[in-house]
Amino acid sequence: MENGIDFLHVLDPDMSSKIFMCLEDLFDLVRVSAVSSSWRKHVIANGLCKQLCLRLFPQLSKVDNVIELTSSTKNPAEVGPSNSMEWESLKQEHRAYTFLARGFTSFAVKQLILEPIAASSTDNFPEESIDNTLEPSERTGPAGQIASYWSSKGQSNPAVPETLTYKLDGNLCLINEINIQPFQAFFQWGLPIYSAKAVRFRMGHVKRPKPPAGRPLDVLQDSVHDSFVWTYTSKVFPMAQENRLQNFKLPEPVLCIGGIMQVELLGRVQKQEMDSLFYICVTHVQIMGRSLAPAFSVDIDEHSKSLTLKVLSYNQPSPPEIPSTNSSFYGRRHVRDLRQIVNILRGDVNIPDYDWGEEDDESDDEEFVL
Repeated sequence: MENGIDFLHVLDPDMSSKIFMCLEDLFDLVRVSAVSSSWRKHVIANGLCKQLCLRLFPQLSKVDNVIELTSSTKNPAEVGPSNSMEWESLKQEHRAYTFLARGFTSFAVKQLILEPIAASSTDNFPEESIDNTLEPSERTGPAGQIASYWSSKGQSNPAVPETLTYKLDGNLCLINEINIQPFQAFFQWGLPIYSAKAVRFRMGHVKRPKPPAGRPLDVLQDSVHDSFVWTYTSKVFPMAQENRLQNFKLPEPVLCIGGIMQVELLGRVQKQEMDSLFYICVTHVQIMGRSLAPAFSVDIDEHSKSLTLKVLSYNQPSPPEIPSTNSSFYGRRHVRDLRQIVNILRGDVNIPDYDWGEEDDESDDEEFVL
C-alpha cells in the first residue's frame, strides 16, 4: 500500500472512466469521489454521476441544461480550475445528478395523484365523475349510503375503451405500480362488477397551455387526447372481474417526465340489464411511486424536446402527510356529499337513481341505473 500507484496517473482518462463506470450503484461512485482529490476531480470532470443516471433512466438524455435555484448551495474549495466557469458548471451538474440518484432510491414511496384531469366519458356528471376515484371507499355519506365511483357512458360495442387522466404530485416522478379497484354495483340485482378486460398506462406531459380555470371537465373530455404528449406506454395487463384493489406492477420503475399519467381501460365485460349497454366503472385508483418534488422540477421545450432540470432544494422531502380536509379534492368531495345528502332529504335523488327514504317491500328486487 505504501508503494501503491494511483491508476489515474498511469492510465488514460477514458480507461479510468471505464473502470469507474463498472460500478452499478451511484452511491459507490460518490464514495469513490471521496477517496482523494484526484479521484473526485476525475469523477466530476467526466460527468460520471450523470452517465450512471442516464444508464438507469435513458429519458434523462434529453436534459441539456441543469439549473440550481437553491440559495443553500455551497461551493467548497476544489482541486482544479476553480475559477473556471466550465468547472463550476461541472460541479453543479455533479451535485444535481448525485442528489437526483439519491431521490430515486430514498424519497418516500407514496400515492402520487395530485388531482384528476378528465375521463374520456362520464355517465352522470359530476355525480359519477373521475373525482370519485380518489376516494378509497366505495361508499361515502351518512351510513355509507352514497356510492363512490366513476362510470363511463354505456356502449353497445364492448370493445370501446375508456381513459382516466391524472396530474401527478410533481412533474418528475418515478412510478413503480398502479392499483385499480373496479366498482361492484351493490344496488343492482346480482351485484355486477363493471371491470375492464385489461388496462394499459401512458405517461407524458402537457402539449399546450392548460385550459382556462373553471371550465368543466366534461367539456374537456373530447380534447384530452390532443392536450398531451405520451412518452411512455406500458404493456397490456389483464384485469380480473373482482371487487378488490388490483395491483399492476411495472417491470421496471418508470421515470415520468411531465407529471401526467393516463389509465387506459381496454374492453368491457359487464352489460347493464336496464339498457343492455356495456359500462366500465372504477371505485379507486392509486399511482404509487416517488415524487422528486419539491426538490426537483423540469421544464420541457416543446419545439426542441429538450429538458431543463431545475434543482430547487438539496433537502430530503418530509414524509407524506395524511391529506388535509382543506385540500382541493376533499373540498370537492365534501361539497358533493353535502349536495347528495340535501337531495336525499328532499327526496330529489334522480342522479344516481337512489331512493333511500322510500320504504318498499319490493325494493330489493328493483334495479337501479348507473
